[in-house]
Amino acid sequence: MHVESLIDPLSATIVVGGTLVATFLRCGLADCRTAIGALFALRKPRFNAERARGELATHVQAIRRDGLVRAQSHHFGDPEFDEACDAMAQSHSLTALRDAHRSHRTKRQERARHAVDTFAQAAELAPVFGLAGTLISLSQLPSGGAASGDFTGAIGMAVLTTLYGLLLGNIVFAPLARVVERAAQAEERERQGVVDWLEAQIAPAVPKLHETAPVPSAKQVRA
Repeated sequence: MHVESLIDPLSATIVVGGTLVATFLRCGLADCRTAIGALFALRKPRFNAERARGELATHVQAIRRDGLVRAQSHHFGDPEFDEACDAMAQSHSLTALRDAHRSHRTKRQERARHAVDTFAQAAELAPVFGLAGTLISLSQLPSGGAASGDFTGAIGMAVLTTLYGLLLGNIVFAPLARVVERAAQAEERERQGVVDWLEAQIAPAVPKLHETAPVPSAKQVRA
């Protein structure tokens, strides 16, 4: 098999160009930007739970030494934990930690969902444009006494566009959707582990609220 026979710029333009344009029109500019951002984020170092624990250990030690009320916030460049430390310093409770984690987790999951949906849409559209390219090439079949080479070229383009559509959808876009999804899930597991660890470390230093007095029953009131 000759590799050169599998290369056809026109077929690739129809399938790749059509898929990208249709995905953009279906998903919109914001989702496409999110998908591209998620793609580039895969090249960056993943969230390191051990490093986060090491950085937060300084904050934990300060809280144990000075108390949650007087301890200074420790920032190390992670927006979620930097915000959580500031919020805990202001509210003096673990609720701020949980709220900050919940807010950032929701935003991350939303971005990941839009990115995954965009790649999934592209994976769905690629075979469609492979079929469209096939129909275009078949419509160009010569009639009458045309040379056999014309038939061969048209049939070859029909086959290649179908092949490009299947490969683009199932070997490029569908795997990218799963890669982004798995990366997002792995990061959430790591972050949740750090949050659980941090909460367990800080809990003993959180000021205990006074218990509210029990409301007397109607029988006690009458007595």
